Amino acid sequence: MTETSKIDKSISIILKDIELKGKLVVPQNAIGLVIFSHGSGSSHKSPRNNFVATLLQEKGLATLLFDLLTEEEDRSYENRFNIDLLTERLIKVTKWIQRQPTTKNLPIGYFGASTGAASALRAASALGNDIKAVVSRGGRPDMALEDLTTVKAPTLLVVGSLDQAVITLNEKAYQNLNCPRKLKIIEQATHLFEEPGKLQEVALISSNWFVEHLMPKKIESNVPK
Repeated sequence: MTETSKIDKSISIILKDIELKGKLVVPQNAIGLVIFSHGSGSSHKSPRNNFVATLLQEKGLATLLFDLLTEEEDRSYENRFNIDLLTERLIKVTKWIQRQPTTKNLPIGYFGASTGAASALRAASALGNDIKAVVSRGGRPDMALEDLTTVKAPTLLVVGSLDQAVITLNEKAYQNLNCPRKLKIIEQATHLFEEPGKLQEVALISSNWFVEHLMPKKIESNVPK
């Protein structure tokens, strides 16, 4: 990507007959773009996801947080757990952001939380090599079980040690992934990582994962022997 000044703005994503609200931040000389897929009942204003996004930006990563559902759609509780709909929406937004001048050349990763992790993994399966990395925070990757074997993007599953039921579900999902993968248990953390310092730990681990897999690899011939 060519050098640009930092972009930090609220955006409207127009997809045919619907409009989705979001926030796009592109640091100067960004090395990649992380698209957030939030959990049920959340939005692009999620304090936890915005906290993580800020730390990713400090690592040179652009971030896009957006509402997967319109306000009217979100009033239906069933829509929040409609993984097919959320996946379709995420794929369309990904293709939309790939057409925007400021982000079209950036490698893309997904950060999924709770049920949003399922839509992120299903979208990664559908988009193949277009998605370079996935992180699931306290996610439900088991809800995308039938698609996990075809995910190509290196995938990091992060779960709190006190979130035992979700650990079991993530272990099951981990076994079904054929891509480079890692399951990280954050000690003394619950589902939402609300304990002091735990969400920051998630953000640090996630940023390292994205930097490792989104930053273009150096050409071997330029590496001193």
